[in-house]
Amino acid sequence: MSASTPVIRTGLIGLGMMGRHHARVMRGIEGTELVAVADPYGDKHGAAAGLPLYETVEELIDHGVDAVMCAVPTGLHEEVGMKLAAAGVHVMVEKPIAENATAGARLVEAFESAGLVGAVGHIERFNPALQQMRARIAAGELGDIYQVATRRQGPFPSRIADVGVVKDLGTHDIDLTAWIAQSPFADVNAKTHTASGRPHEDMIVATGRLASGVITNHIVNWLSPMKERLTIVTGERGAFVADTVTADLTFHENGSVPHEWDALSAFRGVTEGNVTRYAFAKAEPLKTEHEAFRDAIRGTGTGHVSMREGLDTLRVAEAMLESARTHQSIQL
Repeated sequence: MSASTPVIRTGLIGLGMMGRHHARVMRGIEGTELVAVADPYGDKHGAAAGLPLYETVEELIDHGVDAVMCAVPTGLHEEVGMKLAAAGVHVMVEKPIAENATAGARLVEAFESAGLVGAVGHIERFNPALQQMRARIAAGELGDIYQVATRRQGPFPSRIADVGVVKDLGTHDIDLTAWIAQSPFADVNAKTHTASGRPHEDMIVATGRLASGVITNHIVNWLSPMKERLTIVTGERGAFVADTVTADLTFHENGSVPHEWDALSAFRGVTEGNVTRYAFAKAEPLKTEHEAFRDAIRGTGTGHVSMREGLDTLRVAEAMLESARTHQSIQL
């Protein structure tokens, strides 16, 4: 950062399970300074050490901030975001952008009309394995893309109170699928299941088709005793497998060695080839996400997830829920 580049004064509202991690990372983002935090329930996790602690977004605004990370419950995203937009403050909200697409559209309009950066915290995009995967696909290493398949399963997270598995976890896969394939969803078909006694779904199996013709499938639940975070992209030259728990990326190449066994050589499809696990730098996704937000505010980068992209993701999530409810495919 040059001496003439002003430091961005940042604030954080919401000091819950995710907010505490934002506070830790925001303290170390070059070119920014975390100057104040807010939470009406106080500092439960000790994240505010040494910083002014307020109860409301209005107090945070009055303190003087250029940008705010909004890590409040989803149902409050619109209310808090609109106040920050009216005050001329750049904002990144945790995903999903809002509790419904109507509220999300109002946020998009507020930030775009004010010329402010509005971002959504779809952190999986910033996982180093997926960043590597997208770059390699964009460079043509996989050739034409046929399918994107994701599996996101694990135990029930006690932090969740106001949304189901589709809007909490499924939005990760919706966003990263469209981003990796660089094409929006065209239609979806889904089935859901509820087992926890809550009003929201605990499990979804969804299929989709992107505007580019790529087909997709997604298994998402928080009813599994094992944690799994896999993204598999299959193309004409093989398949990339990204494990976002370990941030590993593996390439399964189509085989080029002819089979001598007649029973196998009669099959004219794909055969197994070399398997390569790539080595690359693995930066913390949350740090990379905040750096992208900073660069968007400076006007030096476009790597953040815009609110408009976040709205598109939420609309797909709602279409999946509508499909499950109506037992019909939904066109987008």
